[in-house]
Formats: sequence, C-alpha cells, structure tokens
Amino acid sequence: MPPRAPPAPGPRPPPRAADVARGAGAAGRHGLPPLALRPWRWLLLLALPAACSALPPPRPVYTNHWAVQVLGGPGAADRVAAAHGYLNLGQIGNLDDYYHFYHSKTFKRSTLSSRGPHTFLRMDPQVKWLQQQEVKRRVKRQARSDSLYFNDPIWSNMWYMHCTDKNSRCRSEMNVQAAWKRGYTGKNVVVTILDDGIERNHPDLAPNYDSYASYDVNGNDYDPSPRYDASNENKHGTRCAGEVAASANNSYCIVGIAYNAKIGGIRMLDGDVTDVVEAKSLGIRPNYIDIYSASWGPDDDGKTVDGPGRLAKQAFEYGIKKGRQGLGSIFVWASGNGGREGDHCSCDGYTNSIYTISVSSTTENGHKPWYLEECASTLATTYSSGAFYERKIVTTDLRQRCTDGHTGTSVSAPMVAGIIALALEANNQLTWRDVQHLLVKTSRPAHLKASDWKVNGAGHKVSHLYGFGLVDAEALVLEARKWTAVPSQHVCVATADKRPRSIPIVQVLRTTALTNACADHSDQRVVYLEHVVVRISISHPRRGDLQIHLISPSGTKSQLLAKRLLDFSNEGFTNWEFMTVHCWGEKAEGEWTLEVQDIPSQVRNPEKQGKLKEWSLILYGTAEHPYRTFSSHQSRSRMLELSVPEQEPPKAAGQPPQAETPEDEEEYTAPSIQGSPNTLQTSVCHPECGDKGCDGPNADQCLNCVHFSLGNSKTNRKCVSECPLGYFGDAAARRCRRCHKGCETCTGRSPAQCLSCRRGFYHHQETNTCVTLCPAGLYADESQRLCLRCHPSCQKCVDEPEKCTVCKEGFSLARGSCIPDCEPGTYFDSELVKCGECHHTCRTCVGPSREECIHCAKSFHFQDWKCVPACGEGFYPEEMPGLPHKVCRRCEENCLSCEGSSRNCSRCKAGFTQLGTSCITNHTCSNADETFCEMVKSNRLCERKLFIQFCCRTCLLAG
Repeated sequence: MPPRAPPAPGPRPPPRAADVARGAGAAGRHGLPPLALRPWRWLLLLALPAACSALPPPRPVYTNHWAVQVLGGPGAADRVAAAHGYLNLGQIGNLDDYYHFYHSKTFKRSTLSSRGPHTFLRMDPQVKWLQQQEVKRRVKRQARSDSLYFNDPIWSNMWYMHCTDKNSRCRSEMNVQAAWKRGYTGKNVVVTILDDGIERNHPDLAPNYDSYASYDVNGNDYDPSPRYDASNENKHGTRCAGEVAASANNSYCIVGIAYNAKIGGIRMLDGDVTDVVEAKSLGIRPNYIDIYSASWGPDDDGKTVDGPGRLAKQAFEYGIKKGRQGLGSIFVWASGNGGREGDHCSCDGYTNSIYTISVSSTTENGHKPWYLEECASTLATTYSSGAFYERKIVTTDLRQRCTDGHTGTSVSAPMVAGIIALALEANNQLTWRDVQHLLVKTSRPAHLKASDWKVNGAGHKVSHLYGFGLVDAEALVLEARKWTAVPSQHVCVATADKRPRSIPIVQVLRTTALTNACADHSDQRVVYLEHVVVRISISHPRRGDLQIHLISPSGTKSQLLAKRLLDFSNEGFTNWEFMTVHCWGEKAEGEWTLEVQDIPSQVRNPEKQGKLKEWSLILYGTAEHPYRTFSSHQSRSRMLELSVPEQEPPKAAGQPPQAETPEDEEEYTAPSIQGSPNTLQTSVCHPECGDKGCDGPNADQCLNCVHFSLGNSKTNRKCVSECPLGYFGDAAARRCRRCHKGCETCTGRSPAQCLSCRRGFYHHQETNTCVTLCPAGLYADESQRLCLRCHPSCQKCVDEPEKCTVCKEGFSLARGSCIPDCEPGTYFDSELVKCGECHHTCRTCVGPSREECIHCAKSFHFQDWKCVPACGEGFYPEEMPGLPHKVCRRCEENCLSCEGSSRNCSRCKAGFTQLGTSCITNHTCSNADETFCEMVKSNRLCERKLFIQFCCRTCLLAG
C-alpha cells in the first residue's frame, strides 16, 4: 500500500470507500462499533480549526471569601462558620440571612475552586445557599486618552508644552496637554486681545477669528488689523493672539492653548492712548467677550506711578458687575518688564487692581527672569523667556509668519487667558472671583526658585516673584468642573488713620490698626480675606527711597513697595492704592501693622523728612468660608459586624461623673463580638490596631489603637504611631489631643504648654506661648520663629537684639542703637565705649569732626552740615522751631546777600539792579510804551517775578 501524502491545497476531496473501510477496520480492531461519518459530523470537523484559533476565555479567579445564606440569625451564622473553620465577617449589607464568611487557611486567589474539609459547609442543613467569591473585572467608563498628535510644524518647538519629555529643562509641567486629553480646548469661550491689533487673516488665526469680539478703537471701525510698517512695530497683538487660540492640525505654525476658542482683537495701542480709549476698549461687548487679555501698562522705567483713569476704573467695575450676564468679565494683565530698572509693579495701577489677574513669568529653568518685577499683587506665573541662552516662546507673527522670539511677561498674560478659557469650557458659570480662587488653589510653587516663598495663615504658599506659583491647567479644569460659586464679596473699610506722622530716615515708622473687620455690619463683614488694599497718602522729597510693608494679624508680611533707585520724584503718593493677595484665605480680624521706611540711596537734607499723611485699610472677602465643605462622615458597610456593645465596668459608689469636653463627646466606642472573646484580631488588621481587632485593613478601621487615635467619628478617626503637628499624645487616653491655637508642637492643651509654633506665630520661650506679635522688650526672629530678648538698653527692638527702636531711660537712640546719654558737648564713642568731646562748634554731635554736629553751640549757625559763626555770602540766618540754633538759608538766585527772607535782597549779583527788595535784570523793555506801563502798574505786575526780570524797571524809570 503506497504511503499517504498530505492532501493538496484546495477543497477537500470526498472520502473514498477504501478509506472509510480502513477506518471501520481500525475501529473494529479496538473493539468499538464502526461509526459512519454522517454529513453533519463533517461540518463539525470543519469548524474545529476556527474554534481552536480563538483565545480561550479567562479563567475565573477565586478568593477565600464566601457568600452564605444561613437561617436563624447572626448567632446561628457564627456557629455554622466556627463549625467548619470559617470566620463570620457579618451580614452582607441589608440582606437578611446572607453572611460574609472568610477562611484564612485557603488561598487568597486561585484559579481553582477551593477543596478540602471546609467544603462540607455546603452539606450543613442550616446552609441554604453559598457561593465562593470570584474576582470580577470592572472598567471605569471613561474615554481613553490617546497620545496627542498635531501636524503643526512648530508644535515640537513649543517646549513649555513638553516639560515632561526626556531632556526637557523645564522640570514642571503647566499640564495643558493633560487638560486637552480631558476634552477641554476652549470651545464656546471668547477671548479678546487688547493691543495694537491682530492679523485676522493669519492662517493660524483665521479659523478661530471672531469679528464680533473685535474692534479698532484707534481707527473707529470694525477691522482690528495692525498698521504695517518697515519695522513691524505692531506685531505684539498678533503674537499674543496666537498663544491663546492658534488653530490646531492645520499644518501651519503652532497650537494655541485654547485652540478651539474664539479669538478677537481690540486695536487701541497704535495711537494716542487716553482714558477714553482705555475705557472704550475695556467695555466692548462685555456680554459676549469672556476674557480680556492685556500685555501693556505704564512705563516700566522704575520711576513712573500711574494707573487707570476715572473712566477706565468705571469700565473695570462695570465689567466685573455686569459682564458675562453678571458673572463678571475676566481681565488678565501682564505684571511688567521693569526688573532691570528696579521697577515695582505695585506702582502700576492695572496689575495692582483687584479686578485684574496679574501674571508673572519664570524661565524654563525656574529662575527669576531679568525683566521680572516683584509685587504682592501677582496671582500666578507661566513660563516665558529668560537669559539669551534660554529658549523663548514660539507663536504667530505679523505678515502670516511664525516666530520663536516672543518674550517677557507679555507672554504670560495670554497664556493664562488661554488656560482660563479651558476652565470656562469646563464650567461656564464661574464668576470673576471664582477664577481667582481657582488660580490660588491650583497654582503650584513647583521648582520656581525664590528666596521669599512663605506659607500664609491659610496654608497657601506664596511669593512676591511668582504669586501662588506655576499655573496648572489640568488641576484648574478639574477643580472648575466641580466648583461651587464662592459667597458674595464683602468690602470693609477697616480703618482710616488721618494723623500725620513724620517718617524718620533709616528707621521704621510703624502704625497699627486693630479691627473687627466690620463685624457689626452684616453686609460688610469680612471673615475670610481675598484682596487687601492699603490706600495711602505720603509726601516725600524722593519717592524712590521709600519701602512699605503690611503685616496681617496672622503674621503674613507683604511688601507693598520696594526701593526704586530711579524714582527721584518729590510728588510722593496721593490716595494711591497698594494691593496684596498674600493674605488670601486668612482671617481678617485682628491687628494689622503698616511699616514705612525711608532709606536714602543718596545724600539728602536730613531736615527734609517724608510724612505719612493718612492711610486706610480696605478688606475684601467673604463672611462665610469660600469653600463650602460638608461633613466627611459617611456610613460605611462593615466587614466585621459586631452586634452587642461591650458593657462598661460599674462605677465605684459616689464616684462623680467625668465632665466631657466636646472632643470627648465624639469619642467612638467599639462594640464587642457576640459569642466571641473580646480579644479578636485577624491578619488583615493594620499594624496600629489594638487587641480589639478591626473592621477592615486600614488604620481608620481599628476598634482600638496600639499607640494613639487621631480624630473622631466625624473626621474618620484613625490609629497613628505618633501624633502629627498641632497635636500632643495623651498616653493615658491613647488619644491625640489638639494643641492650643498657634502651637505646632506642645505638651498639653494650655496656651502655656507650646514647644514650637505654627506659621504666623512666634514662640515666646519664657512663657512657652505662641503669639502673633512679640511683646515689648522682645523681637521676632523670622528664621527661628522665636521671640528673643532685646539688648538690655533697648525698650523695643526689631530683627536683631541691638537694632533698637525705643530706648530705656538713660539711653538715647543713635543709628539704630541705644547709647548711654552723654553730657552736652560730648558723644558716645562706640569703639572706646565712652563719651568723647564734640568739636567746639557743636552743642551735640555724633562724632568728633566739624561735619558731625547735630546741634550747634551758642552763637553758631548750621550751614551745609557744619556749624559756622556767621552765614556765608548768599545765605541768611533763620530761626527754626525746636532747634537751639539758627539755620542758614540760601538767598534768591539773583541776590548776593539778603536779610530775613530769601526774597529780601540787600545786594545783587553782577548784571542785576536792586529794585526795592528785588534784584532785576539790567535789560530794558523795547515795547514799554505808556499803555503797556499803565497795565503793569494797575495790575501790580512788578510784584511778580516774571515781570520783574523783563519790563518793570523800564516802566518805573519812565515814571
């Protein structure tokens, strides 16, 4: 018989009779009856290969838990479980007669159902039904986030979108892509750029351009296109617009942060900018436009103090009250680029307004950019440009181009505007204040480098460089999605102090205000702070020498103004409003401290002191907590059902009942197990659980604790090995009890049992208390947060033991130190530690030389920092109230000498002639006719300086 070859490819031939016979014979040799291959069996054979090629279904995974139906109640279930080696973990939910059994001697997970003596459970007559529990696969029904792909050619160069990529130098992500993956791209949100116009036909802007959100204020028409010139001066608005809403996947340029938002432009900077221009621009279609982004402001030259005019202020107020159908327009502002000039953005009334979101910048490495201005009004930060070797921002550019050279805080405002657009898509009912709260809650300090990061009294980390940190788009949209609107804004004018005070040079002028934050007026009362404004009027010979700080009742110190070396103005401040967000979330009530310091950067006349004319404190915030929280206590099904409570031991006769504090009333008493000993513990309990066992594997499911219990039944009590900050361990009760307010660590509840203090408080080591202000004789050490003793000579001091502000009796204040009082004509020599002789011309002095006199000796006058026997030429002596000597004042410019007054000339300089007490030029008037002279005489114009210099002499000589 020839060997059988494998069948050729193709349809299987019908079976031959010989083959069937051989098959039958083979079957017969094994003693089996012959089987005829019927046609339906051939179909079955053909189906086998397909069935074998499919993946087998996953095998079930069995656990060591059973659901059992037992009649007769919990006691019967306990007995059945114990008889077969099980532990009854209690009734299953609200299902009567159904119990949860657990067997510790079987596999926790197995692909085979359990076998062994314990399986006799199903034969127990009291068991009506049972089921070994299988692990079930359950999948959350959320859209899977595939990796994002964009065909825009410069997408890969947008480094600030790829901070998590390998080799990226920006270590922290703004999480814009994560927000996109959650489906938020700015859809149905309208953003407008207030600038020099936007190129509406730019290929990357045209798909999202919205003509209804645009206007040309400079040209008074509806086309916001920029004016083109050879220098491309008007490129700024187009660059900002691309950051917000450049179209995605159009194979052109970049991807905007809110690439499905509508983008408009207000052309208002390419012409004379007036209060009317600004007010019109800020008020265009407030019920259609959601977000206004502005990357401009007054000169960042280090000497300008300027802000919105009356009309622009009204436009801001109208926008936040009426815009977006009453939810409030959102104004985003760049904080300023005057860092190199030593500018301070608190002198910019736009970024310093409560109505704007002031945005700062950081470099890709998290460093302070060279252009950055610091101030207490900055709310949040984005990436931008830095040093020449650090990357800049890529965006759309004029003439339908792209650029990788966008820089400064101009970048940051539109970035945040785009991110806010994502949040408004997630929740279009956010108010203007909701948006600010969301930025405070979700921005992160991340890796941003600053020496002034601090935690305020509400737990927010904040900096004068970066506000509350780097914006986080994903966190913002997630928080926005579930956000509940904050309570209505209250405004409280907490104090108005109109007592003028001199500002001593070098020293600090401190003035305090104790306020109840309008607690007596329900419509004004502020409990939780948002913005804090100090309205202040100061006269000063050189405004740039001033520094101003505000300290809140929680101890948070805001720098309202820093020194500005280029600000030589003698105009001071008139009702200027400084704003801080550093107290956000703190309690408003308590003592506020304003500190004003005059630190001359150049030699100034010491007699020309500045003056604090008046100041007032304006508190903005809410009467209720802005984040309405509910009790976290929820009922939870228990794994271990315990039915009979443990009975308390009887009290001894006559034993008085223990008074319970509210904390003790919330104590949780664990029940015992019916029919079981009290000392039940299984391997699933947390290590911190005590001998009474647990009702689950976590530390908050213990029935008692090994060390300490923390919290109560309303706050999910749990067992801990040691008590956290703010608590101390009560060993007798095995409880973590709360320290007194302000204590971070303590030995008891008393205010005098503090070991260290929370932020905003200082530890008074002598009394072991935590205080917000150190008492007299002690100063606040900021680094150690301690109240330390001043030098024995100081009655009050600040920052250091010997930096005195008030001296004890027998000592005088000199250059911040208390020195022993010396006799008239002597001074205290700090090197020799004794009194030395003043110069003979000095009555009092600070040193031995002639130029170190404070007061002059008898018969001497004070002139040019020296005491002289008589005033020099061009000066006259004048009595000064409060001084024992006269001061030499300069005569008027044309006088060689004068008496009693600078204008009472006794001799004139060459080229001038004395006319009465004035010195006038020797020139004559060419047109001094009779009519002109009559007009001069009748109007007494010769008494005015301008006319003295020209025509008066001619008229007088003419009679």
